[in-house]
Amino acid sequence: MIRNVLISGAGVAGLALAYWLERAGVETTIVERTPAFRRGGQAVDIRGVALEVVEAMGLLEQARELRTQLKGMSMLDSEGNEASRTTERTYSAGRLDSPDIEIFRDDLCELLMTSLGKNVEFIYGDSITAIGSAGPTAHVSFEHASQRAFDLIVGADGVYSKTRRLVFDNESSVVKPLDVVLALFTTPNLLNLDAWQLGHREDGVGVIIYPNLDKSELRIGVGFGTNGANIPRGDLAAQKEQVAAQGKHLGGPFPALFQVMRDTPEFYYNELAQVRMPQWSQGPVVLAGDAAHCASPFSGQGTSLALVGAFVLGRELALHPDQREIALQRYEERMRPFVALNQDMVDLTHKGPIPDEIMTRAKNGIDLADLLATT
Repeated sequence: MIRNVLISGAGVAGLALAYWLERAGVETTIVERTPAFRRGGQAVDIRGVALEVVEAMGLLEQARELRTQLKGMSMLDSEGNEASRTTERTYSAGRLDSPDIEIFRDDLCELLMTSLGKNVEFIYGDSITAIGSAGPTAHVSFEHASQRAFDLIVGADGVYSKTRRLVFDNESSVVKPLDVVLALFTTPNLLNLDAWQLGHREDGVGVIIYPNLDKSELRIGVGFGTNGANIPRGDLAAQKEQVAAQGKHLGGPFPALFQVMRDTPEFYYNELAQVRMPQWSQGPVVLAGDAAHCASPFSGQGTSLALVGAFVLGRELALHPDQREIALQRYEERMRPFVALNQDMVDLTHKGPIPDEIMTRAKNGIDLADLLATT
């Protein structure tokens, strides 16, 4: 019987899964390594069938109210001069006449958190250090908290999942590097941008700049090839130096932004990768979101995959509370074809715009009708 579940990671996948587990009456605990709710991050997209999931959660209208509301974008040259502009699309969201919802990651996570009741426990500033199983139960050791037992452990802790490293023995073979870095950081709105996005792409470096919802901050993304650089994960100073070096040739508004980057606490540096695993569960442990099947930001579908995957996993556990193995097997059987459609798109991003018919299949490549009927 699945009575209590531990989720590692308070991102989109973990919070959405907690919603469905709480709804099913399952005692749920979320452990998150950061000391508090994490602000900052890029805008993400809710697309296709993921919109149905958010609607089933009763959050669709609230999500629409929180959308980025960008009205267009300008592409800048290396000196910050406008080279082109459009009111039809943005670099981050695609076409602005789409029904998709572009929303900042922290705004979406906060919305998901507000949907949770008091029965979801949060443990901040901690992480799992060991997982042992005795029969159907998992015994979990934490860096700080006392050891506890759970009926199921869910690793929703990202591309470089610690949960995955602790349980699965094929880490090096399942993380497929894409040889690209994406750095994200937050600055005050030094440019007074209002509902407008700025972009620059030249000589292997891309920069994207846009305001947050209340226009008080700028969210900035910088992408570039790794070029063989091997910066240790967690070496914040070296990461910032690497990003600054990529932008040192830029003029106009760029130098001031890169200077502020050196002191901002909201800085994220990710070496992009896909995660392709032969199996997402082992005993009392299952993976969700990027930890199981990251498609990479190139797909634009990571958040939608996380929302849909959390829905499918949560509903299968609710429908089969006494049959954990069957629930996990059905979760994987339902999600794998959908994941494959989205992961396979990434190869196409290097060849130009993805054809509309391929994007449509990737966004809607799963039938949730039977499960939605049980909510």
